[in-house]
Amino acid sequence: MTHGLVIKNTGSWYTVRTDEGSTVECKVKGTFRLRGLRHTNPVAVGDRVSLVPGTDGTALISEIEERRNYIIRRSINLSKQSHILAANVDQALLVVTVAHPQTTTTFIDRFLASAEAYRIPVVLVFNKLDLLSDAEAEEQNRLSSLYAQIGYQCLPVSAATGQGFGELTELLTGKVSVVSGHSGVGKSTIINRLIPGANLRTAELSRAWDVGQHTTTFSEMLSLPRHDDAAEGYIIDTPGIKGFGTFDMEPEEITSYFRDIFTLSAGCRFSNCTHTHEPGCAVLAALESHRLAPSRYQSYLSMLTDKDESRYREAQ
Repeated sequence: MTHGLVIKNTGSWYTVRTDEGSTVECKVKGTFRLRGLRHTNPVAVGDRVSLVPGTDGTALISEIEERRNYIIRRSINLSKQSHILAANVDQALLVVTVAHPQTTTTFIDRFLASAEAYRIPVVLVFNKLDLLSDAEAEEQNRLSSLYAQIGYQCLPVSAATGQGFGELTELLTGKVSVVSGHSGVGKSTIINRLIPGANLRTAELSRAWDVGQHTTTFSEMLSLPRHDDAAEGYIIDTPGIKGFGTFDMEPEEITSYFRDIFTLSAGCRFSNCTHTHEPGCAVLAALESHRLAPSRYQSYLSMLTDKDESRYREAQ
């Protein structure tokens, strides 16, 4: 039996780097798909797997080792299933832009909540500093302040000029980091600057709609350059995503995935408070007195209604 690490997923095929150092193209063993899995991709980049070698130089993935963690989102086309973005990661980098294109706070908050559910630290990377107008720079500072107060690290960068990349490189050293965000926010440009020679394809924004064009169509793990005696680091590049539907979250759990709301909820009169209408709700009181950002509360409400699939689909 051969063991290895999944480093690329191109749909039905997976590239695995074996423990011996070779790479092999693999498919999932047929019976493996019949275990009641609710994922559109039963194997994800970052998975440790066992292989059954074939006679033609390929192999079958027969088993996945227990995952340390993973981050998922609801599949847009198959809403009763999830899509695993990456497995066994140390942190997630969510690349956001306040303009060209705009990343909504709803998208950010849904990503953060899902990462909280699977205990994955998130760094918010605010890209395209070089393109911001004064008003946009002010909005970015406001968002950075909001999320920093909640406890998330926020890093402003410019993939075009390299501003902020010294600190970004330090954050990535020795870790496995998954990079996510909307199409057009500059993920591929960031990775190309971090990894000379990666040559990931980039595209201009659609002028008509100011939205990104999909350039990454599959997930792939890339090795970061090593500096001196620094530990090796890896980046998992993922396709750009439009919406971030949460998956398998019960309404009573959602409060705990919003750090600020969870802290406030300790002061609620009722332990099962939903923070929507109950008397003595500390969260609603904080919202009224401007101690809780309205955008965060609206994101919380939107996740409470995720069970209504028609509403979810409209949000895409």
